[in-house]
Amino acid sequence: MATPAAHSAATMKDAAHEYAIVVDGGRQYRVMAGQELEIDFRHLPTGSEVVFDDVLAVSKAGQLTIGKPKVAGATVKAEVIGLVQGEKIYVQKFARRKNYRRRTGHRSISTKVRISSISA
Repeated sequence: MATPAAHSAATMKDAAHEYAIVVDGGRQYRVMAGQELEIDFRHLPTGSEVVFDDVLAVSKAGQLTIGKPKVAGATVKAEVIGLVQGEKIYVQKFARRKNYRRRTGHRSISTKVRISSISA
């Protein structure tokens, strides 16, 4: 078990990091500058910029700003790295005693981005 001093030191170290909580595609992501993230597919070329305007919270220099419901004027900018395919998901249909079996597969495509800046 960590001592209270070690716990507070870890909290202070984490407080120096700047992060934001953004909403994209109905999901919330906690992002930091330099982090790579997979979001829903967007038809964008590699190297283009994506701007997230729905920012729910921003933490800078240990100060947490929570929006009501969004932080006014806050944006998170990201650079598109490329497209990635997800794991293969198999869908099976079966009807007993009818000689009916179907198996199909699906791989969803996502856009991989790298967070470049957080502005509040």
